[in-house]
Amino acid sequence: MEYPWGHNRRFNAYPDFLKMTFGSRLQKVAIDAGFTCPNRDGTKGTEGCTFCVNDAFNPSYCDPGMSVSSQIREGIEFHRKRYRSAARYLAYFQAYSNTYKPLNELKKIYTPVLEEEGIAGIVISTRPDCIDDEKLDFFAGLAEKCYLVIEYGIESVYNKTLQRINRGHSFEETVKMIEKTVSRKIPAGGHLIFGLPGESRGQMLASSKIVSEIQLTSIKFHQLQILRNTFMEKEFLEHPDEFEMFLNLSEYLDFVVQYLEMLNPAIIIERIAAETPPRYNAGIDWNIRYDRILQKFEHRLAEKNTWQGRFYMNT
Repeated sequence: MEYPWGHNRRFNAYPDFLKMTFGSRLQKVAIDAGFTCPNRDGTKGTEGCTFCVNDAFNPSYCDPGMSVSSQIREGIEFHRKRYRSAARYLAYFQAYSNTYKPLNELKKIYTPVLEEEGIAGIVISTRPDCIDDEKLDFFAGLAEKCYLVIEYGIESVYNKTLQRINRGHSFEETVKMIEKTVSRKIPAGGHLIFGLPGESRGQMLASSKIVSEIQLTSIKFHQLQILRNTFMEKEFLEHPDEFEMFLNLSEYLDFVVQYLEMLNPAIIIERIAAETPPRYNAGIDWNIRYDRILQKFEHRLAEKNTWQGRFYMNT
């Protein structure tokens, strides 16, 4: 069976989208360009989001003390050894809020990336309160020259949750900035966390309808991970009953299957789960690599004979 996204996988998978778009496999090369965040530098707060430990997601070759060019070269070399099938690469500005500098500084960071050998595009992770019309116009110009995506941390569609995790912005702000991004013909990605404190499974599932109505091009789903030395670790230890945690991988996979059945099939799925080094994890650890999680997820979809968007029109 061929699905609306043009291939026979049961969900609109990001690697397949890239292969259909570029004709070959692409691999992301993560870059830490030394940005910070208004939730850390005192503009809105100093402690950051209650769940956040950026080092837990940064590859070993990322070093803000190195130039962007050096990080790209080292990252490509790292991935050539690990993923030999990758032909070209996406420069992924991942750490912190990668539009949180004046426009003239952003131009100096991003414009030279297009000249790097092997780079087919740029992915920029940021917050909706760290970007504006002027910056979006600049990125729209870059998007005319290469594949460029701006990725927003949505985390939750519920403002009560966003306030509790010290996010520092509302869901409405995120939606507005996504709309402005897409209006400039820039693809907009999103990031959502399942299991944040105070949210029931029913509320999480209900968010599929809300997410389906946002003008997102792609999305990443992560299970909540309780990381060491965060405020959320302290909160979890003191009030575990307020967390709808996914105790094992099997129940999480069943949840994501349900979620995708109701999700707009046009939205490309980048990830279905998070993976961090065990040394950072203070909570539940499934002790399984992401590629195996993905295999199990696709097997679960086949077992249930279901697919992304199966019930989308009925939600």
